[in-house]
Amino acid sequence: SGNENSEALPESIPSAPGTLPHFLEEPDDSYIIKSNPIVLRCRAVPAMQIFFKCNGEWVHQNEHVSHESLDEATGLKVREVSINVTRQQVEDFHGPEDYWCQCVAWSHLGTSKSRKASVRIAYLRKNFEQDPQGKEVPIEGMIVLHCRPPEGVPAAEVEWLKNEEPIDSNLDENIDTRADHNLIIRQARLSDSGNYTCMAANIVAKRRSLSATVVVYVNGGWSSWTEWSSCNARCGRGWQKRSRTCTNPAPLNGGAFCEGMSVQKITCTSLCPVDGSWEVWSEWSVCSPECEHLRVRECAAPAPRNGGKHCEGLSQESENCTEGLCIQDKKPLHEIKSRNVERGGDIALYSGLAAAVLAVAVLALGVTLYRRSQSEYGVDVIDSSALTGGFQTFNFKTVRQGNSLLLNSSLQPELTVSRTYSGPICLQDPLDKELMTESSLFNPLADIKVKVQSSFMVSLGVSDRAEFHGKAPPGSFPHGTPRPFGTIQARNKAMFIQNLASISSSSELRSTALFGHLGGRLVIPNTGVSLLIPHGAIPEENSWEIYLAITQKESSLEPEGPEVLLGPEVSCGPPELAVSTPCALSIPHCAHADPQHWSIHLKRRTQQGKWEEVMSVEEETTSCYCLLDPYACHILLNSFGTYALIGEPISDCAVRQLKVAVFGCLSCNSLDYNLRVYCVDNTPCAFQEVVSDERLQGGQLLEEPKLLHFKGNTCSLQISVLDVPPFLWRIKPFTACQEVPFSHVWRGSPRPLLGAFSLERFSPATSQLCCTVCVRQLQGHEQLLHVQTSVLEAERENITFFAHEDSAFPAQLGPKAFKIPRSIRQRICATFDSPGAKGKDWQMLAQKNSISR
Repeated sequence: SGNENSEALPESIPSAPGTLPHFLEEPDDSYIIKSNPIVLRCRAVPAMQIFFKCNGEWVHQNEHVSHESLDEATGLKVREVSINVTRQQVEDFHGPEDYWCQCVAWSHLGTSKSRKASVRIAYLRKNFEQDPQGKEVPIEGMIVLHCRPPEGVPAAEVEWLKNEEPIDSNLDENIDTRADHNLIIRQARLSDSGNYTCMAANIVAKRRSLSATVVVYVNGGWSSWTEWSSCNARCGRGWQKRSRTCTNPAPLNGGAFCEGMSVQKITCTSLCPVDGSWEVWSEWSVCSPECEHLRVRECAAPAPRNGGKHCEGLSQESENCTEGLCIQDKKPLHEIKSRNVERGGDIALYSGLAAAVLAVAVLALGVTLYRRSQSEYGVDVIDSSALTGGFQTFNFKTVRQGNSLLLNSSLQPELTVSRTYSGPICLQDPLDKELMTESSLFNPLADIKVKVQSSFMVSLGVSDRAEFHGKAPPGSFPHGTPRPFGTIQARNKAMFIQNLASISSSSELRSTALFGHLGGRLVIPNTGVSLLIPHGAIPEENSWEIYLAITQKESSLEPEGPEVLLGPEVSCGPPELAVSTPCALSIPHCAHADPQHWSIHLKRRTQQGKWEEVMSVEEETTSCYCLLDPYACHILLNSFGTYALIGEPISDCAVRQLKVAVFGCLSCNSLDYNLRVYCVDNTPCAFQEVVSDERLQGGQLLEEPKLLHFKGNTCSLQISVLDVPPFLWRIKPFTACQEVPFSHVWRGSPRPLLGAFSLERFSPATSQLCCTVCVRQLQGHEQLLHVQTSVLEAERENITFFAHEDSAFPAQLGPKAFKIPRSIRQRICATFDSPGAKGKDWQMLAQKNSISR
């Protein structure tokens, strides 16, 4: 407590007369942090005594610490006093205002009081009064993030972080952080996407708010329409189309896709070409001085138009018009004329003899051919309709449900067809053959009611199965003498039985084998590519080494515009081999083949290396015969060469079938683990290529691959890793979700690796990894692959790449290549004979199944 009588001061204090104490230092407002006491300090001149007064009461003089000194400039006495204030003192004080202290200084003239200094206990609460909330904002929209910091003394200062980096609003005019602790971005940019955190701090502590994720998205916009295509019909009614893409801009970060159609079609009519035709000859003209008269005709009945052909022949004729009254070469005309008549008689005689000889030769040739055909064909198939109705043009459109394997017959039988494919429909075989297919339709013994597609399918059957991989040495050449069967088979077995571990990674998968008159089947194992050579296609005396090859990696075919390659580029040969009966080439494809959404073409590479279209859905040809099933296309070929399937999407609903697979392997650092996600075309050969590349890297398949339906709607693909065990594993921040552009997936990029994820385990003792890989197309299909694997090589389970064990080597020769015995094939051909009252013919079968078109 203070001394009330201390204002009575002695007069002998050495100080300047007439001066009140002047404060050189006054106590400051202070904060007590945790339990540390604070020091209040006061300095005055001239001063005899200085005491502190806190909350209206004098502080005991024993708690003061005093210090005296002399001001050299003025010679006056300077006094300095300090006291300690503890946390307990402040907490025990209960008054209407904050705890305060001031100092009072005495001189001989009187007292002076300093300012009041408040003392408060500093703190900062843990919870924010308002955390910022995440939001999705369109590009150039305004972003406002609210933050109300925790209660505290002194009041907390606020700072904003973006992706853990401080934001400096002075450097970016677009950002304002001054308004009541809020963050305002006036016009959102793509770079403004990220995680935002509000940081509050005072002298006691720092506090972080919850992070708010801001996504700046872009809604898609249509590009301008392309020019209308030219009319697809050269003559008559057709269609033309134009297209646009959702790339102006392309949707980004979940923005809305464009509404409306990307392709428009309209009908059009092309003027048909009209060939020219001659009018009748005019009357002969008057005889000229040269003894000739003329007549003319015009090409105007009708005249050629729209690119039609001009008339062939002469437009004028001249001939002699006198009876020898004119002189030629100074001789009477009748002498010259008589010699010309003699020569004309000789020419007529020789012409008649030549015509007679030619007629006899043609008659003899016809009789020979007729006898030979009578001896070759059995009585069951001698009817001409059976010979000519077997091979018809087929288009790619798939058949209605219930008849998925029936072929579409587009033409009624014509005798002209037999000129293209000489040879009987039922391929005669000296031995019973097996048709290599697992379909019950081709097993006549399993069920009495045998369903038959056509003579093409009966005799050339097709297989969807995948086989093991094998390679044969390159080269193809004809052999004049057939070799014994046993030696060829022994050589093939030794050459083609290979383990899965030796899958080739060369730029060309290839199979070769020696085929003779009996025919057979050549496959490239595990690719779905096969070639069926029917009995009788190769003459009896010959045998040919035939090859089948797939071009891997980059194809030489570059699709135009919206077109995409739907399967591998396949070559068969040798090109110089001419077969008498067509062979069946099977090529796998990845399209969900719906004629409303896809327009599919077959292309062939010419000898000059250019690609030409062989056939398409809208324009069929008579040179190629095709059947499209859900996973492969089967083509009847007269000549060997290089072929590829091209698809053009007609609408956004066109679907490309992709196979999604996830591989994993250990890196050098034993705590790291890498996941690789692939999306490849749903064809066996494409997946085999990925398996080969992964084997070279030491990769391992972690889960059975799954099928993803990828739409042609220009939406990108998202790959993310979910459900990673939180206390055992971690994934690098901002890499758990990866986005792949639409074109990279739709075009079938030569690099099918779409996502790579790096995980790290916290402890070497963690041996198991469980997570989910999610692959989804925005506004489309989604697939989840549940990964459960061991990261230790000793404990891993192997997942087999190919579960089929149906063929250890790629060539099957002679009877082994066919499943239906010859006797049953003959009975089938006899069942479907020429049109009759009972309706047991091929055309009636097509009509009953509504596929005669």
